Amino acid sequence: MDERKTVLLSTAYLPPVHYFAIVAGVKEVLIEKFETYPKQTYRNRCEIYSANGRIPLIVPVHRPDGNHTMTKDVLLSMHENWQILHWRAIKTAYANSPFFLYYQDELEPFFNEKANKLLDFNTQLMKVILDLIGIKVKISYTSDFILDRPEVLDYRWKITPKKIFDEFDLVEYYQSFSEKHGFIPNLSIIDLLFNLGPETAEYLLKDNGRVLE
Repeated sequence: MDERKTVLLSTAYLPPVHYFAIVAGVKEVLIEKFETYPKQTYRNRCEIYSANGRIPLIVPVHRPDGNHTMTKDVLLSMHENWQILHWRAIKTAYANSPFFLYYQDELEPFFNEKANKLLDFNTQLMKVILDLIGIKVKISYTSDFILDRPEVLDYRWKITPKKIFDEFDLVEYYQSFSEKHGFIPNLSIIDLLFNLGPETAEYLLKDNGRVLE
């Protein structure tokens, strides 16, 4: 088992299951805030399981400094009703899942109340989800851009929609539309939470040792 207990991650919107499996296996999470913000990543998107299969939910953002904007400065766009649309999509996809009603009151406020910065929004949402799962971990931000710290596990660019994260396989679990489309791995953590409920932590902890070996 790797003795390093701090992991360096990018911010992420309702991150995928692999992301939370990594978080579940460490004592501290460092979230990178001084990187130049990249497009088409989980920083502002997640994927859920709908009646039509895997669908993305993308948060519209504004980069004040264009291509040179740091993640800490990325703003949430208020020109679109994306929060209402995202919650509507989530509710449509998971209303019949075993534990949606159990958790919806904790998550719905994030889609009703206006927020300013993507980083703050993602982090607060992540903290609530960790609390619902029952996993305790310290979450901090980087104080500058980290190039190389051997004592830290760096996963900033390993979990991305553009490639398969294959450091370990996720065990299949019940999904509402699996009879129609089969098991879809590594969706947003809410897919796992709404389907497994109190067993979510056990599921994540079962596999995170493979990441940290």
